[in-house]
Amino acid sequence: MDVFIRAGLVLALTLLCFRIFSPFISMMAWALILAVTMYPGHQALAGRLGGRQGLAATLLVLAGLTLIVAPTAVVLGSLGDSVHETIVKLRADDLQVPPPPASVKEWPVVGMKVNNAWSSAHKDLPSVLKKLQPQLGELAAKALEMVASMAGSVLLFVFSFIIAGIIMAFGESGSNASRSILGRIAGTRRGIEFAELATQTIRAVALGVVGVAFIQAMVVGIVLIVAGIPFAGVLAIVVLVLGIAQVPALLVTLPVIAYIWLSGNYETVPAVVHSALLLVSGMLDNVLKPLLLGRGVDAPMPIVLIGALGGLAGAGILGMFVGATALSLGYQILMRWVNTDPDVVEIESEELPNIS
Repeated sequence: MDVFIRAGLVLALTLLCFRIFSPFISMMAWALILAVTMYPGHQALAGRLGGRQGLAATLLVLAGLTLIVAPTAVVLGSLGDSVHETIVKLRADDLQVPPPPASVKEWPVVGMKVNNAWSSAHKDLPSVLKKLQPQLGELAAKALEMVASMAGSVLLFVFSFIIAGIIMAFGESGSNASRSILGRIAGTRRGIEFAELATQTIRAVALGVVGVAFIQAMVVGIVLIVAGIPFAGVLAIVVLVLGIAQVPALLVTLPVIAYIWLSGNYETVPAVVHSALLLVSGMLDNVLKPLLLGRGVDAPMPIVLIGALGGLAGAGILGMFVGATALSLGYQILMRWVNTDPDVVEIESEELPNIS
């Protein structure tokens, strides 16, 4: 009876602590991912500053906020403006659709259907929108909700970055504490192995997969905004998702280049400049991956993709990063546990009997 009472009290205390801490789980998880990812750079900077861990963490956080948060805010601002402008035009019946190109009819299978629907929207868009009014209203509400969620994610990211700086300033004691916790759970030797495995996986996924996709999406988004492309923020989010799925961003930038030349809204010199920038930014991952990916991610790419998309569905843009890293880490720990089955090791180590 004493054991059950004590176990019940421990469970009640655990649930209470979880309930209190649950609003900060995403922020702390992202802060931990950022801290682990940037810690080697933090140590290199601290070495040049005479071992001043706090100053190095402060400078790194300020640089990160300037280089990451500022472009993100610009892209999200463009996304919000695009959504708001589209909704205003829809309500005022001021939205115009250009006529379909003649080549649309030649598309296989769906060419004529797409051409007819496109032509109807060009000639009488209000009647088409009237038929789709219930769906458009629901879509507009979801779009505004998504933009608001992204804005909240940016603020959460800022606070996570600041907390990551605090974690890096006390990185050595934090590393010892994590090894002690994992050692208490899985044993001293395996605890150290799991800590190293977690660190390597977080850095590989955060830098090599999510980091490259995020940097490329921000660069492409800025170029789209400078070029004045409609829905630049939406296209940047698409580039981010494609980058995490390891799909080339050229699937977005090449059609945009075609739009620049076919729309007739750009003079020759600006069109050439914008096209060159879009082409370079669309292939930026080919330069970043060798620099940031290192020896690569051991987890299969479907694991990374499922984690990213599941995190996006559950917790927005921030969840995309946390989900990809967490699921990859869970896969690595599971496979390490499977491959270190003591029974299998013992059987393999036994010598076969001599029957000759």
